[in-house]
Amino acid sequence: MNYRHAYHAGNFADVMKHTALVAVLLHLRKKDAPFAVIDTHAGRGLYDLSGTEAQKTGEAGEGVARLGGVSAANEAIGTYLDTVRSFGPLTYPGSPLIAARLLRPQDRLVAIEKHPEEYEALAAALRPFRKARALCADGYARLSTVLPPQERRGAILIDPPFEAADEFAKMADAAGNALRRFATGIYLLWFPIKSKSDADALSGEVLARGATKVLRIMLDIGASSEGRLSQAGLLVINPPFGFDTQMREALSALAGPLGRAGPAQWSVEWLAGAE
Repeated sequence: MNYRHAYHAGNFADVMKHTALVAVLLHLRKKDAPFAVIDTHAGRGLYDLSGTEAQKTGEAGEGVARLGGVSAANEAIGTYLDTVRSFGPLTYPGSPLIAARLLRPQDRLVAIEKHPEEYEALAAALRPFRKARALCADGYARLSTVLPPQERRGAILIDPPFEAADEFAKMADAAGNALRRFATGIYLLWFPIKSKSDADALSGEVLARGATKVLRIMLDIGASSEGRLSQAGLLVINPPFGFDTQMREALSALAGPLGRAGPAQWSVEWLAGAE
């Protein structure tokens, strides 16, 4: 699967993923102690929703554009929508820009992108944010070198483009290696769902690599006639207290607007270490 993000920015998967990221960052902000955010596959940072790629698929029209009437069901949705809208109606911020906007002066972002052109765009997008740094590198390879963060608190987003056939295995390996270096970090692993067996296999591999507190979130908006992606998931390792409840509230509010033929189907389930 080739998931070049310019075609998909602002779609239903971004809405779910970025709402979850915001929920985690809001939790980390509750304490004055600094935290780090590490984004292993950061992309270009900002996406033009009026551009050729976004217009070709129209996926933002089935995603973030449908949320105009969504009330702030909880703090995560409200903050997510406020953050996205702060970049303007025709621009969608990727995860590094959402994180950068939510950093406090004592916090820090490391955004990693291996494709040179995407990296240059990312570096330019992050230039206004003093505590954000872009690195041109392979996210899987570089992750172990930036862990553990000096802050000893933080969130790690592993969100690859799924260009490689063995991406699920690479993601599980990266998560396992990272946990050995930074066992208390909060990890968000995004994945497309082509079959439930893929989701189950990834979940099993992550558990086998030592994760002891794992929450799985899945969202299914209903198949389209064009065969576009309709299901996506997140594995959240070491989710903060109350995160599961917050995501259930969020997905309940988002299910109606995001569903293609009736409300979207979703689940939030503990795979290990339920509260």
